[in-house]
Amino acid sequence: MEYKFDKSLETGHAKIDEQHKQLFVTLNTIIEESEQGRGKDEIYKTMDFLNQYTIMHFKTEETLQKEYGFPGYEAHKKCHEDFKTTVKELTQALIDKGPVKELIDAAVKTVGDWLVTHIKGNDIAMAAYLKSKGDKGV
Repeated sequence: MEYKFDKSLETGHAKIDEQHKQLFVTLNTIIEESEQGRGKDEIYKTMDFLNQYTIMHFKTEETLQKEYGFPGYEAHKKCHEDFKTTVKELTQALIDKGPVKELIDAAVKTVGDWLVTHIKGNDIAMAAYLKSKGDKGV
């Protein structure tokens, strides 16, 4: 399974789209590391990067939302907070049980499916709002 960033996931906001692409690259790196039987340290390092990059990406979106008065800010932020909790729990499960393929596959599917749904359902609408308010990144 591989996650592809395609046209249907483009928000039209260059910075947000680049960050989304990096999230997909990181997910695919985890898949590759698992399939190649790489050591747990490598997989943990990539999961940690995913955690940190996700936090940074959410801050980018939330800063833009506040700057442009996005009316869905609170709900969008709640989605982000819930997702950060999910990623932390998945990471902890990998640490507790080890990077077994089934657990890695479940973690990647959870994260990947959430990203696709969130981008298509929330971020595209947010980017359209930012554009309507004159954000030049769109």
